[in-house]
Amino acid sequence: MSLDGFSMHPLVRELNNTLAGGRIDKITQPNKQSVVLSIRQPGQNHQLHISINSQNPAAHLLTKNLENPPEPPIFCMVLRKQLETGRIAAIRQHGLDRILLMDVDSLAAGGKIVTKTLVMELMGKYSNIILLQDGTIIDALRKIGTNSSRVRTVLPGDTYELPPGQDKLDLFTTPLPDVMAKVKATGPEERLDKALLGACMGFGPVSAKEVCFDAGLAPSTRLQTLDDADFQAVENALGEIREAASQETPAPVILMDNNQKVLAMASFPLHYLPQALPLKFSSVSAMLEKASALAGSYVLPDKDRFRKLVKNELHRAENKLVKLDEEIAAAENAKEYKIRGDNLMTYQYQYQDHADAAITVADIYSETGEEITIPLDQRFTIIQNMQLCYKKYDKLKRAQELLQIQREECEASIAYLESIETSLSASSSLGEIAEIHNELVEGGYLREKLKRKNNDKPSHPFHFTAPDGTSILVGKNNYQNDKLTCKTASFNDTWFHTQNIPGSHVILRNGGAEPSEDTLLLAAQLAAHFSKAQGSSKIPVDYTEIRYVKKPSGSKPGFVIFTNQKTLYITPDEAELAPVLAQDPQ
Repeated sequence: MSLDGFSMHPLVRELNNTLAGGRIDKITQPNKQSVVLSIRQPGQNHQLHISINSQNPAAHLLTKNLENPPEPPIFCMVLRKQLETGRIAAIRQHGLDRILLMDVDSLAAGGKIVTKTLVMELMGKYSNIILLQDGTIIDALRKIGTNSSRVRTVLPGDTYELPPGQDKLDLFTTPLPDVMAKVKATGPEERLDKALLGACMGFGPVSAKEVCFDAGLAPSTRLQTLDDADFQAVENALGEIREAASQETPAPVILMDNNQKVLAMASFPLHYLPQALPLKFSSVSAMLEKASALAGSYVLPDKDRFRKLVKNELHRAENKLVKLDEEIAAAENAKEYKIRGDNLMTYQYQYQDHADAAITVADIYSETGEEITIPLDQRFTIIQNMQLCYKKYDKLKRAQELLQIQREECEASIAYLESIETSLSASSSLGEIAEIHNELVEGGYLREKLKRKNNDKPSHPFHFTAPDGTSILVGKNNYQNDKLTCKTASFNDTWFHTQNIPGSHVILRNGGAEPSEDTLLLAAQLAAHFSKAQGSSKIPVDYTEIRYVKKPSGSKPGFVIFTNQKTLYITPDEAELAPVLAQDPQ
């Protein structure tokens, strides 16, 4: 979900009023899809976040800093060289397209002032950030060659071309009767919302549906069924939405469903989804920042890469487990080969060598005299066939033991990979991602060097406080789990973990005191919430004192054994957990 070009009009006005004349102090690139410009204005600093995430491309001001990798990517270094210390001349919009242009004046050699333009194309999967000078591309965040597009390339040295003008009308500058004439001209069979999209520049589905709702008409209404009063209602609705988007102080809103999913957003009030929960904001930037948080647009560097790696390794391990089960099932037939060999030893003198492909005899192990058919390899003698049976028996007998060991190792690998998968979901800082990187390297899943020294902020476990004041610590990854359980916790604190389900170690810092029932249940709910079983019901959570939790020597990170445990069956109440999870983790 993203803003359409019509809703971006107030955003551009807001950004231009706030940032024009400001000096660009610093440029960072938190991940592959976003750039942050730190802009200094007299008495205050601003951060402009530009994201080309296909789910929610946006440009807005930040209220909270984003972490940055220790080494800036190449595109970030190019922007620093070209734009840092420059002053923003203006931020403008190309027509009512989803394209924003920021002109930056900087001092060149000889004291000459040159103007460079940062183009922000915020168009779903085609989003991009492009730096221009005199219409020539200096660099782009997403380079597009002839292999990717035969229509338009975006490469350094190319001439930048804005999208061609559309045969649509600008609602802010065109008289409403002319707009209505354009709507009527689309054809009697056309739907009303489609006619509005075809006539009004920058209109997206949200704006079109809002106009239909304000006019008291269904979006699917055909134009041929409308009378003069209906068209007048549409014209009045267009006037209202234009006035709302032209307000100096916008009233942006996000509409959400009961599952916290964004249904629609705009820089003006929306009414066409009366059942939705509206979130109102004082600025378009504040709305876009909230929408980015809801959509999870900001992704830590390497997080997606590690997710894909762990997913692939899990897939391989699960396939291996299936094959091991098949081999174990085959190995369980080992005794059958011993029975064949014993019968061949008994009846070997009654048959000629190389004569029969199979023999049928009375089974010496059958108490009722049942017969057994033994296939023979006619290339070998009866005695040699007997020896082959015994050899096959010995091989399968040994395989049973080895395959069972391999199966246990495979199951342990799957559980370990699932724990890393859970850790990735809980990770929210570069330091935590660095710890998972090192864990994958040490586990042999990643062939890279360990990150021994880095500038990442040290990672910390989640720190929550129960209503009675008791501290609850939750590990975010296996390294943190080990540290919490083996070093941080006291011997008489209470330890929680989901039973046979990958998840975080949870420490209740009760110091041997009997915890209240509510605090005990809260810690168990947190253990269930920060596990692979999140969202399930009746999740078994084991708990015991730290003194009964041991880490075997040489075991993988996060693995412990424990005794004297009790079990609670928890169905997490997300509404009850929300105020606790909202606490700032230390």
